[in-house]
Amino acid sequence: MIVTERLRPEVFRLPIEKIRAGYKSDIYFARTKLILERDGRHDGVTMQVFQKRRDAVIVGTDHALAILHVGAGRYRDRPRAETLFERYLTGERALYARWLDLPRTDWSAYETEAREVFEISRELATLWEPAWHELRVRSLYDGELAQPYEPVMHIEGEYASFAHLETLYLGALTEGTTVATNTRDVVAAANGKPVIMFGARHQAHEAQAGSGYAAYVGGAVGVSTDEQGEWWGSTGLGTVPHALIAAYGGDTTIATLKFDEYINRAPDAVGHLTAKGTREGHVNVTSLVDFRNDVVNTSLGIAHALGGRLWGVRVDTSETLVDASVVRELRERDGVADAELRGVTPRLVRLLRDALDAGGYGHVRIVASGGFDAAKIRRFEDLGVPVDVYGVGSALVHGASFDHTADIVRVDGRDLAKTGRRYTASERLHDVEWKPSEGGLRPTERVHQP
Repeated sequence: MIVTERLRPEVFRLPIEKIRAGYKSDIYFARTKLILERDGRHDGVTMQVFQKRRDAVIVGTDHALAILHVGAGRYRDRPRAETLFERYLTGERALYARWLDLPRTDWSAYETEAREVFEISRELATLWEPAWHELRVRSLYDGELAQPYEPVMHIEGEYASFAHLETLYLGALTEGTTVATNTRDVVAAANGKPVIMFGARHQAHEAQAGSGYAAYVGGAVGVSTDEQGEWWGSTGLGTVPHALIAAYGGDTTIATLKFDEYINRAPDAVGHLTAKGTREGHVNVTSLVDFRNDVVNTSLGIAHALGGRLWGVRVDTSETLVDASVVRELRERDGVADAELRGVTPRLVRLLRDALDAGGYGHVRIVASGGFDAAKIRRFEDLGVPVDVYGVGSALVHGASFDHTADIVRVDGRDLAKTGRRYTASERLHDVEWKPSEGGLRPTERVHQP
């Protein structure tokens, strides 16, 4: 998927004061900016951003543009800005402490500190001289492919104005491209079957929105948290978890019935947690069925209890266990095994599908999760395993990494780069123009014609 409508800068809720101060930058970039400013250098450069892998699905360009938008520039009075920023950090910490003290803290206690932080931010903004409008940026769209060393972005302008931002925009591109490309590969392996992104627990929570968006661009049909869906207008999908089953004494059938009762049959709308608060008016009931390590009997019990109200069952058997249904078959065959035994295996899924169909529950889908990556999914598909949906987590966020690099390749219009690097022209890059719109600024684009 190529996303040609750029995400607006405010979508990313960037910590503007920290970005401008270099607080989140590798310190040698922050020091470089300071040196150039103090030495009165106004060198114009071309910064070339690239990565080194084949067929990378580039995501993070909009995020990088937003960082340039809010972060390119300089403070008129650097010493004053440094003093204010230290006060800002102190005030911000105090505000978080106040929030943690709610509801004991009232407005009168909070107001003084909140006002002080606001005034500090306002004065910092007054001292800031933005330079984003002086930059010329050419970039791929999110979702476009890039080859090794092919330019993903060219940034042209006075280097001192954006020297401190390299850490941030490279991080945005690396993380987004990694998740998007890994997702693309998993989706391709799934052969048209839906893939749900279960990666939230494998990253710090701050990464959820960006990773969820990258997975969406890469082809995932759903995510597991609301924040993962924020940038593209989706919400979290989920099943009956092991924890709910444990809360009901390890009885998966009772836990699933309770899920249906309090989620789908609830008379009120509790956000979109209950069915009445969803756009569809219902929540698909899908239950994990490996709590007792007997997915066949557990699934049949749930299907008998819920009938047509059961959308699917999710198999997530640990890779250290052999499911009871496989053990029963081994006994019947005098211990002869012709395939792998542990975890979610092709044979286990087939046993489950056959049992559901024989019991009259052909409508119940099978969701497979637990250790799946592109290679495992491809093997399942090659074998014709009757999986309906794949849930994939760590393989999307911790699979192959697509690190990005940036180098100055031109200075004041002449070629100048470190040995081994050179300016590479690209007709695939799109000019980025920043134009005002209601509620802020948004990037609009045209295809660059050289």
